Amino acid sequence: MPKVLIATEKPFAKEAVQRIKSEFDAAGYQQVWLENYTDPAELRKAAADAEAMIVRSDIVDEALFNAAPKLKIVVRAGAGYDNIDLSAATAHNVVVMNTPGQNSNAVAELALGLMIYMARGKFNGKSGTELAGKKLALFGFGNVGRRLAKMAQGLDMEVYAYDPYISSEIMTQEGVTPLNKVEDIFTTGDYISLHIPATAETKKSINWDLLSLVKNHCILVNTARKEVIDEDALIKVLQEKSKFRYVSDIAPDCSEKLLEEFAERVFWTPKKMGAQTEEANTNAGVAAARQIIAFFEKGDTTFQVNK
Repeated sequence: MPKVLIATEKPFAKEAVQRIKSEFDAAGYQQVWLENYTDPAELRKAAADAEAMIVRSDIVDEALFNAAPKLKIVVRAGAGYDNIDLSAATAHNVVVMNTPGQNSNAVAELALGLMIYMARGKFNGKSGTELAGKKLALFGFGNVGRRLAKMAQGLDMEVYAYDPYISSEIMTQEGVTPLNKVEDIFTTGDYISLHIPATAETKKSINWDLLSLVKNHCILVNTARKEVIDEDALIKVLQEKSKFRYVSDIAPDCSEKLLEEFAERVFWTPKKMGAQTEEANTNAGVAAARQIIAFFEKGDTTFQVNK
């Protein structure tokens, strides 16, 4: 039976580990667990005879594929997969999948929590503002965006969204006002929440042309990837708009400068925390295990991302 490597520099929650093991035990698959490793060489060594892998934010690159000649499938337990070299995977005839939707609620809750935290001045004891009646503009209306929209509507926020891949009809059905172009996000939102992947097209796409459009009091929430932000433009908008605030679940590369100049108006979590809940861990991990089993047993490639 297939040998599966579960490689997690950031380990799964205890319940997730138990349920992943149960899925593979029931299927009769051999498992190797590599947790809390610190050297990529450890990952390459563990993958040497693996036929399948489950990873989280672990780097899966050309060197890994060269070290794992038996590898047939890698599943990223989560939605984003920019930690995996898709071109190298394809060249080595390895199928890459993600587990879309499994972390959506966790990321949406974090985004909402970050919005409240900044609206209340990071709980500094001074008067803050409320979310009710404010305009939330979503850049991306996939699983996370839709979940966040429902939460925001429950707080009486006006929700708008732009997504070139989602129809206006779907947004309208969800009670969300569709926006016609990306610039509308930045002119509309009192809060702007980013839900876009880091691709060649989107990296540094949140640039000065867009950020210069924001309202002075706007709060920009980034639970996507730090790479989508043009950090020079971010610094500039913080300098020019005295009430603009930026909050993220990952530290930007220019974090020291931002803290030195704008400590009251910026915040980020110590590590990327969007999917860091026990429920999301379990959902994504179990989905990854089931996708691997379905791949070997049925040839199912439903969630393949390197087609």
